[in-house]
Amino acid sequence: MSPDLHTVEGIARVVDIQGATAWLEPEQTSSCGSCASASSCGAGARDANPAGGIGTVANRIAARRFALDNAGGLHVGERVVVGVAERALIRAALTAYGLPLATALTAGGIAESTWGSDLATMAAMAGGLGFGLLLARLVARRLSVRGELAPHFLRRAKPGETCGGSTT
Repeated sequence: MSPDLHTVEGIARVVDIQGATAWLEPEQTSSCGSCASASSCGAGARDANPAGGIGTVANRIAARRFALDNAGGLHVGERVVVGVAERALIRAALTAYGLPLATALTAGGIAESTWGSDLATMAAMAGGLGFGLLLARLVARRLSVRGELAPHFLRRAKPGETCGGSTT
């Protein structure tokens, strides 16, 4: 990762070590689980069903796990601060949301000016959206292969440190 002054940081806990790879789970912030969609992401019912299985809270938490090179000699249970470049997050958001939206609107605009039919415009927008999603997938794959979207180890978390960098 190139040095970036603007890094979005988060705290994760080491849950497994497999050879030279550490597996981490991001920690939830204190506000996580209290929003309106807590039941759909699983944060609100985290303690209700700790058993695994498709669609369970444990399964959704395990799906958030990510691998990190264990060059720092991390151990299971340790809390670490990981970071992703702010530019990479903006690039990922524009790829995931902006690209499909732009292709759908462009296709719809061209169809409307060419045929002037609502049905043709809607069909063109659907096709443009599909093309944009395919294009976004290809761009995201390229970003992933280049390692731009992967979190990087920054430091070990201090006792009581939260995502905001403060200690309690």
